[in-house]
Amino acid sequence: MATIILLGTPGPFEIILIVVILLLLFGGRKIPELMRGLGQGMKEFKKATRDDAPEEKKKDVIDPEKE
Repeated sequence: MATIILLGTPGPFEIILIVVILLLLFGGRKIPELMRGLGQGMKEFKKATRDDAPEEKKKDVIDPEKE
């Protein structure tokens, strides 16, 4: 008999289970440091993507002095 696995959003029990496992693996003191590092990484990624966008627009603009 075939078993169908449905992947959806985790329910409250699954979220609690994940939190408990994280606490057991890393401990209460290490988790804030991990989350802080994750947040800083996301901030740097967003900053880098924002910094790249103006450079692309500058390439499209024709420089009147060169013509």
